[in-house]
Amino acid sequence: MSRHLFLLLCMVFPVAQATEKTNANDARDLAYSLGASLGERLRQDVPDLEIQALVEGLQQAYLGKPLALEDERIERILAEHQAQLTAQAAPAQDVAALKTEQKFLSDEKGRPGVQQLPDGILLTELKPGSGAKAGPHGKVQVLYVGRLPDGTVFDSNHQAQWFNLDSVIDGWRSALPQMPVGAKWRLVIPSALAYGAEGAGDVIPPFTPLVFEIELLGAAT
Repeated sequence: MSRHLFLLLCMVFPVAQATEKTNANDARDLAYSLGASLGERLRQDVPDLEIQALVEGLQQAYLGKPLALEDERIERILAEHQAQLTAQAAPAQDVAALKTEQKFLSDEKGRPGVQQLPDGILLTELKPGSGAKAGPHGKVQVLYVGRLPDGTVFDSNHQAQWFNLDSVIDGWRSALPQMPVGAKWRLVIPSALAYGAEGAGDVIPPFTPLVFEIELLGAAT
């Protein structure tokens, strides 16, 4: 959204207008102007957008109504769209990294016993669990090993640790509330739900999917 559009959102029209009709016209003109500005930006950034679906989503979100899509699906779609935009403007090495990631995820999806969660995370159950589950903003106690696609361990713990789900990567925040205590899962997390185009220092390169083996020992809401 442009700086001009943000300024429009912050404007306060003078109250000393001649009539109530004029005030109503000003309010409508403001809404129309915001829509025109947003429409111009979207026409440039997202050609062939389904306008009716855009209006529906805008109305439901603006009025605080229940949304037609789950939050996880919205986040995944927006992340994928952002990844596409990034790829279009990315230098050659980033394009190569994205292609490498896509091939890795495709190969992993074909492994026996793999399930794909709605946000694109690939799950393999290594051990079932039957205990409680964490709330979406709860806490988890885990043992884990994190690997890069080539098998290199970049992080692990040898003693169980508690983590607030609000403080971990998106992939953990999405998958772990679905995991019962006692379970051990293998998760393949796309880069869009991990460290994305930025990576993490010298340890995790940009556009790197991550592989975790996680054992859930405790959960709290």
